[in-house]
Amino acid sequence: MKLKKLELTGFKSFSEKSSIEFPVGVSAVVGPNGCGKSNIVDALRWVMGEQSVKQLRGKAMEDVIFAGSNGKPPLNMAEVCLTLLNDNGTAPEELKDFTEIMLTRRLYRSGESGYFINKQPCRLKDIHNIFLGSGLGTKSYSIIQQGNIGAITEAGPEERRFFIEEAAGITRYKNRKKEALSKVQTTKQNLLRINDIINEVQKQMAGLKRQVKKAEIYKNYQKRIRTGYPDFFCKI
Repeated sequence: MKLKKLELTGFKSFSEKSSIEFPVGVSAVVGPNGCGKSNIVDALRWVMGEQSVKQLRGKAMEDVIFAGSNGKPPLNMAEVCLTLLNDNGTAPEELKDFTEIMLTRRLYRSGESGYFINKQPCRLKDIHNIFLGSGLGTKSYSIIQQGNIGAITEAGPEERRFFIEEAAGITRYKNRKKEALSKVQTTKQNLLRINDIINEVQKQMAGLKRQVKKAEIYKNYQKRIRTGYPDFFCKI
């Protein structure tokens, strides 16, 4: 997948709808200090599902909404749309038939938010699933903060293994395996609880069976008394 277009509305310093095209080849965002270059990277992080406010250089998630400036009132919503070209077949199976994939994230000042894939509501998990396995390979991309490039070269064995697996594109499958194992474990716990319930019900059924037998014996005695000693009941 390749970046094609980024559209921002009400995100940080972008009060009006802005569109940034990413042409074929190497692209760079150039501009003076304070022009909003870092906000573009923040927008990419945000629409890709970033949940850490610290990574977005804010104190609260609503800080991504345009707060107003001279002559411009604050806005109540921030929206970022990212269009990806699906030209190398790295998209998940359910999206392989689409030549372009549009990801949208929307946040209201009231706290309501939404995620969309091709303008259809989706879960954050679906957004993450698209980028799992994108990795650090030569045909993919990753967002690395300024000054953190050394985290790759100086990484320990476990961290280096993570980078290698990400570059190999197996992170998506490892994540699915982890989810499957978690579901299996949950099912085992549910089965244990069901067995406990079954054992408890069986104990109750055994008690009820004993009560049924006693009731049947009582009925038989009552029947014998009524049929065998009619005069006794007449006198009473």
